[in-house]
Amino acid sequence: MAKKKQRGNGAGTVYPRKNKNGKTIGYRGSYFTQDGKRRYVSAKTKTEAQSALREAMTDADRGLTFDAGTMTLGEYLDRWLPNIKDTVRQRTWERYEQIVRGHIKPGLGHQKLKDLTRTHVKGLYSKKRECLSPRTVQYIHVTLHKALKEAVADNLIPRNVAEEIKPSKLKRKEINPLTPETRPCT
Repeated sequence: MAKKKQRGNGAGTVYPRKNKNGKTIGYRGSYFTQDGKRRYVSAKTKTEAQSALREAMTDADRGLTFDAGTMTLGEYLDRWLPNIKDTVRQRTWERYEQIVRGHIKPGLGHQKLKDLTRTHVKGLYSKKRECLSPRTVQYIHVTLHKALKEAVADNLIPRNVAEEIKPSKLKRKEINPLTPETRPCT
């Protein structure tokens, strides 16, 4: 009989997740962080779960524990806005608030913060590009980038997905001086 491979203390645990019928639908790994909290990782296969568990435990040993949990982007932005009020000018804060309320939350507010991807952000930009000026899309990018940068600093997410995205370039309109024929009615 083959001997079962033993794992040492503190190596985490990987176990199957089963549905009502007892069929294995995936694997879950659990480990404890230095502050005593139990954390979980999930994957489709046992090997992937073990790999994700090793990576998560390595990050935890380095002090990198990402704890966004079930928080959505909208919930985070609602928390972020009041916290930056004293760090920016009043008019800047008002503009951030308008952009969050009018553009970011309706487009991506339902998305979980930890599951937000570049594809989601690029989709928002392209959707907004259809009906807004390029400058407004740049304002949306700057606001979202700044908010996600704070989320990274707060150890809620591992990286800023808006970091490498470039919004559309501004296209300068050609200036046509008024002539007596093109002058608007007075």
